[in-house]
Amino acid sequence: MHTSLTRVLFCSLVFAAVLPGCGNLPSSGFLRKAVESGTGPELGGIQFVEVTDQVARQLLARRSTRLFSELLGSTLPNTEMIRPGDVVEVTLWEAPPPALFTGGVEVRGITSATAPRATTFPEQMVNGEGNINIPFVGQVRVVGQLPTQVEAEIVKKLTGIANQPQVLVRRTHNLSSDVTVVGEVARSARIPLTPRGERLLDALAAVGGVRQPVNKTTIQVTRGKDVQALPLDIIIRDPNQNVPLQPGDVVTALFQPLSFTALGAAGKSAEIDFEAQGISLAQALARAGGVQDQRADARGVFIFRFEPREALTWPRQPVEVTPEGKVPVIYRLNLDDPASFLVSQSFPINDRDVLYISNASLAELQKFLTLIGSVAGPLATFKVLTD
Repeated sequence: MHTSLTRVLFCSLVFAAVLPGCGNLPSSGFLRKAVESGTGPELGGIQFVEVTDQVARQLLARRSTRLFSELLGSTLPNTEMIRPGDVVEVTLWEAPPPALFTGGVEVRGITSATAPRATTFPEQMVNGEGNINIPFVGQVRVVGQLPTQVEAEIVKKLTGIANQPQVLVRRTHNLSSDVTVVGEVARSARIPLTPRGERLLDALAAVGGVRQPVNKTTIQVTRGKDVQALPLDIIIRDPNQNVPLQPGDVVTALFQPLSFTALGAAGKSAEIDFEAQGISLAQALARAGGVQDQRADARGVFIFRFEPREALTWPRQPVEVTPEGKVPVIYRLNLDDPASFLVSQSFPINDRDVLYISNASLAELQKFLTLIGSVAGPLATFKVLTD
């Protein structure tokens, strides 16, 4: 009677200790079955998408980097053209005897009687209307003109007033044909453009280069209302992207520490940085330490992301979006399928993605058995002592 009572007490204690914990086993997250159907009400407005070759191609095509050579062109600017704000100097010569400007400076090497007289007018800044003022001529429009064109215009206006006039127009201060370089550079500055045709890397070199690692720096070029960006290492590796700069361009060096978060049965749970040009899902899995062989469900690799509404044709309608206009999406990759390893090489990882690898069901069973063992062991000892 005593032994039977002890056994009953033993079993009662085991079940009383274990059963409450069965519904709340320690876990790093949900199991694959919680979302694999993609149709249950528990997903709410979240889209569930299987990662296939077609899906990867669509996302990669939408994300494909548009190159500076395609967007900004490779035409060298005409930096000799006079623009508002430039400072110009005008020098005029008259053949002897001068009829209009008599107080000029004689040209060396010619006798006084036959020496042409040179008259240099004070430097002038081109006004907002694009004009400068010349004595006995008045307002001369110079904006959008080359110095040689302005010279011809002034000679034309002086013909019949001055004696065989000759004119030299020189831009002494280039204050309009320049670019501005700002951001993560050694020093921000305005760089004047010359007829040589300065390119993007020339401007960066002129300000001392970038302060951050090349592979984490993006170069943004603002040209008028058009804004384009490209990772710096692509510009360095591809000479075609080292495009000529145009007057008024703004070059901004941006430090973009992109990252994704790895959770669940990955080799490590951490926020992991990646390069500005982006990485693939295969690279992300490798950087997260891969999947843990003893814990992971190879069919349950998930990527959580907010996508633009136009990114894909969504499987669930209607499509619900966030206040920012983004669609919440869960992508699933099945590593049990050998073809998925090829697909993962083209599926792009975005900034702030969450990569989650779910636990296998057997791993949960192992936890349960471990829990039973941790409780049953002391109780078995108690039973032996009471027998």
